[in-house]
Amino acid sequence: MARVKRGTTALKRRKNVLSQVKGYRFGRSKKERMAKEAIFHAGASAFRDRKRKKRLARQLFTIRINAAGRENGFSYSKLIGALKKKNVGLDRKSLATLAKEHPAAFARLTEQLRG
Repeated sequence: MARVKRGTTALKRRKNVLSQVKGYRFGRSKKERMAKEAIFHAGASAFRDRKRKKRLARQLFTIRINAAGRENGFSYSKLIGALKKKNVGLDRKSLATLAKEHPAAFARLTEQLRG
């Protein structure tokens, strides 16, 4: 049976790990063991923050809708309640965009809800 040398496999693995931590500081970018740990922690943070990003976006939508609604005489909860009652199928993202970029159209929408 032929002899198997593992140098290339180990080098490839090490090169892959170190390429993932390019730009990290100190030993985390040069030492394999520290680099693996850095990758592990970075992955955990990335997973958590993908969820957090969605949560923060929704909070921003709520804030924008509330601010625009108050300018037109509605609190956030009253505005959402009125939208549901009138069966308006706009989601919070499009409402927030409307409130920010087209305040006149948002004002017309609130007038329709009032009437």
